[in-house]
Amino acid sequence: MSVGRISLSLVLAGALAACGSDGGGPTFGSAPTPAPTSAAPTPTPSTASCSLSDRKAWVLDQLQTYYLFPDLLDANIDPAPFATVQDYINALVAPARALGRDRGFTYLTSIEAEQELINSGSSAGFGIRLIYDTVNSRVFIAESFEGAPAYPQGFDRGTEILSVGGTSTADLFAAGGAQAFSDALGPSDPGVTRTFTIRQPDNSQSTVTVTKAEYALDPISDRYGALVIDNNGTKVGYINLRTFIVADAGPQLRTAIDGFRQQGITEVILDFRYNGGGLVDVAELLGDLLGGDKVGQLFSRTEFRPSLNSNSTENFEAQPEAIAATKIALIGTSATASASELTGNAFIPYLGNNTALVGSNTYGKPVGQIARDRAACDDRLRVMAFRTVNADGDGDYYTGLASVFPRTCAATDDFLDQFGSKAEASTAAALNFLDGGTCSLIIASGSQRALSRPRLQTLPARAPTAAQYQIPGLY
Repeated sequence: MSVGRISLSLVLAGALAACGSDGGGPTFGSAPTPAPTSAAPTPTPSTASCSLSDRKAWVLDQLQTYYLFPDLLDANIDPAPFATVQDYINALVAPARALGRDRGFTYLTSIEAEQELINSGSSAGFGIRLIYDTVNSRVFIAESFEGAPAYPQGFDRGTEILSVGGTSTADLFAAGGAQAFSDALGPSDPGVTRTFTIRQPDNSQSTVTVTKAEYALDPISDRYGALVIDNNGTKVGYINLRTFIVADAGPQLRTAIDGFRQQGITEVILDFRYNGGGLVDVAELLGDLLGGDKVGQLFSRTEFRPSLNSNSTENFEAQPEAIAATKIALIGTSATASASELTGNAFIPYLGNNTALVGSNTYGKPVGQIARDRAACDDRLRVMAFRTVNADGDGDYYTGLASVFPRTCAATDDFLDQFGSKAEASTAAALNFLDGGTCSLIIASGSQRALSRPRLQTLPARAPTAAQYQIPGLY
């Protein structure tokens, strides 16, 4: 059975709850005040209580102090009935969630695990992002990470998973939908082994066994992460940034854009289609690297709740590798969030109609988190604590960037073609925009769900790891 050029109702498997929950510092760099208590990369000994009730009390205190929307906290609920701290957090922020202001952005994770992810890109798993076709009960690989266990076994963009452990994907979906498939992949622990039957886009099939292991997630792929594309005689710089959360993204961006500078490139495609966000300072650096002609002008403004009196501004800074981007096409999907959206929004006041959102509408997360740590319990509370706005003061894109971008160009996420290929639908649409072509609008209609075609979504893992919070669809 050929995959063909099918139009799928696609769902990324993973947790966009992070949606760019952004790590270490304010998630969404250099930390604006109040600085997060995240200096210790691993828990330190303490006599503090780590009982469930004590941890709940600590969480309530942190949220009452830092939460961006204090009036949208249900602080009067009884904590006792909740079996986990996260269940209690979900109840506390339920009023904000009901208004679309906190869609899983406030959560509890491990200090140690998140710091390992930030410092070295360390994660445990197969090293794949999954796309689900919920209509036809099919699962495909959206992306495969080169240093991880699955890639050498034949898993790459466009590969279809036909079975897991001898049970067909169709039967797993019939038994419990996408969640049953996710559960069949097992916990994110080194040593967990699964046998898969997979089918490539050319219809060849194989049965392979893959064992989960620790691996370093490379934020910019050596295969397709930074390319120069000939667009009808104009050189276009293409950047596929997988995540803002890994600290090495900064040096890799410097190298990539310096290569563009040396070739005189000023038109850029930012492929953020699965980028759920990460560190603000990486987003600010990327802004500097693209805005070499904007030094001293406002990149973004960070606003905390009034009681904290901690607002700050970030201006474009001079970087030796910088270019002066004249046109930017940002490829997005509903898995594009947080720092990815912040970067795109920051250039709208300066580029106007010379910047466009390409693909489909983004998630809609104009807010970010700070880290509040309790090292004795290895608890890092990611508190939604600030919002960001651009030089025009605009930043309330809770329904996605399609509501604020001056130009939008609808395109499918063509997962059967590699990222950066001129044959891939979203890349082709971005090149067409940069070349002065016309676009089909991305229809937002006040909601990220009101699109003209099926869109990517994320399905949360049952118990997301630090990496799954930050990187949508990761397994």
